[in-house]
Amino acid sequence: MNKRILVSLVVSAACAGGPPPIAPAAIPAPAATAAPPPAPAPAAPSDVEVRARQLEALVAEQWEYTLQRSPEMASSIGDKRYNDKWSDRSPEAIAADLAMAGKFLARYEAISTTGLSAQQQLDHRISVRQLRERLGNAKFEEWLMPINQFGGAHLRMPQLVAQLQFHTVKDYEDYITRLEHIPGVFEQQIVLMQQGVAKQLVPPRLLLEQVLTQVQAIAKAKPADSPFAAPIKKLPDAIVPADQERLRAAVLAAIKDKALPAYAAFATYLRTSYIAKGRAGLGYTSLPDGAARYAARIKEMTTTELTADEIHAIGLQEVERIEGEQAEIAKQLGFASLAALRAHVRGDPKLHAKSREDILAHYQTYTDLMYAKLPALFGHLPKAKMIIKPVESFREKQAAGANYNAGTEDGSRPGAVQVNTYEPTKRLAFDAESIAYHEGVPGHHLQITIQQELAHLPPFRRHARFVAFSEGWGLYAERLGKEVGLYTDPYNDYGRLQSEMLRAIRLVVDTGIHAKQWSRSQVVKYFHDHSTTDEPSVQAETDRYIANPGQALAYKIGQLTISRLRKRAQDVLGATFDVRAFHDEVLGAGALPLDILEQRIDEWLARSKSS
Repeated sequence: MNKRILVSLVVSAACAGGPPPIAPAAIPAPAATAAPPPAPAPAAPSDVEVRARQLEALVAEQWEYTLQRSPEMASSIGDKRYNDKWSDRSPEAIAADLAMAGKFLARYEAISTTGLSAQQQLDHRISVRQLRERLGNAKFEEWLMPINQFGGAHLRMPQLVAQLQFHTVKDYEDYITRLEHIPGVFEQQIVLMQQGVAKQLVPPRLLLEQVLTQVQAIAKAKPADSPFAAPIKKLPDAIVPADQERLRAAVLAAIKDKALPAYAAFATYLRTSYIAKGRAGLGYTSLPDGAARYAARIKEMTTTELTADEIHAIGLQEVERIEGEQAEIAKQLGFASLAALRAHVRGDPKLHAKSREDILAHYQTYTDLMYAKLPALFGHLPKAKMIIKPVESFREKQAAGANYNAGTEDGSRPGAVQVNTYEPTKRLAFDAESIAYHEGVPGHHLQITIQQELAHLPPFRRHARFVAFSEGWGLYAERLGKEVGLYTDPYNDYGRLQSEMLRAIRLVVDTGIHAKQWSRSQVVKYFHDHSTTDEPSVQAETDRYIANPGQALAYKIGQLTISRLRKRAQDVLGATFDVRAFHDEVLGAGALPLDILEQRIDEWLARSKSS
């Protein structure tokens, strides 16, 4: 809005026939007044203030750079500025990005954190840590193996569709531009894959055959049935009919002429060239610098200094402990042994899900029960709620049992627990309760949503993802249901232990594959010997560990760390220990590396004890 400037003009006018004007000399002079003292010059900012501002500006600059370099991430958190772009994954862009990471690191290291606030010091410490780790691991060139059955552009692009928001004509026009650029995404990916072949950096062949199945399924779909067509199933009423018709036609044309042919061409490349070059070995030891490569993955995923041998030993101990607790439930249910209970579980169809809808209904029931219990466990609860929906059909065969997709900060897209309903009658139903708590509340949804709502944190901290923290919290959260009187069915309590057993088994088999040359059949046998995990999950989980080394270690290592810190807090605070205060402190700074979390809890205990 324009502002008006009003000017007041004072005019002296003599009235005809009135008294003569007063001579200026007759007007008494005003009394002399002292001139006001000059305003003091603003104090120069202190050295601490200067460095704090430098750090704040650098953090903001790096975040903006991250969004520009990762348009998909920007879109997923509700920032629409780059909605018409895909990430540039050309070799030149990757090299330039690493060079920029080096420049950012140098600038961070030039800022002394002495005297800065605890929060600012933490921002600095996390930024430096992430940049050093990224630059240190660049020598492994992991980007030259950009695909497997759990990740890669062929999956990320259709998965992104569900995270986009479509309200305006521009939203659709940006989306059409993205669809038209899908061929370029695959072209860049193929260049990286060809460079990987030259350096003997190729995924195992058995995984690539699954990728081909996924790519072909999308390539062969009719345009209207493609996952890329989801946004035009129903366009917003705010878009006029003529534009709706135009946009719908343009989306379908882009799918037909650009997206589907690009998927078909990529399938041809896989089938005729790349799959044959897939490596026979499953573990990282079959790659160049395999032992060092796996050690780096362990450090990245667990944020600890643990070795593969140490983690393998922890896994064996945890498997033994959990089997002892399961044996107690077997006795409670009237079975002579744990083996007898396992045999019953595997053979009783009543313990399996009845349908896809039945699986979703179980998740909703347990989520509703837990929401009522949250005030007993937390002082700070998130505002945003969540929804439950099935995993997309194009990836359900290879997907895990469930996963969580975070919502946007403004609540325009809710967080969602996606549940795998593939082959429902082959899926055991009694572990749905523990998984519902892990993925939703009080697990991922609660932790991530609280983090997004911490307005005092800079954006990069509100969206930080440290796997050991978030997955460790999710596994820790599964047991909280037992503390508030849930798991009333003993079979569900066995399912809770079965879910924990899965994470303990992961410590054994992930290190088995990547450090001890285990075969795939050894992994499957270990599952069967120590769990009643259903067969679709056993197969998918086994391939998951082959595809994503080290990631599966984060769950148990994170959970054990949080549980150990809780025990320490109970020992230090005694009768004054409040589980709600402990949980609020664990979640109160967002996701953190485990060593930094431990330091945070120790500082909180020192303050609590002194007060």
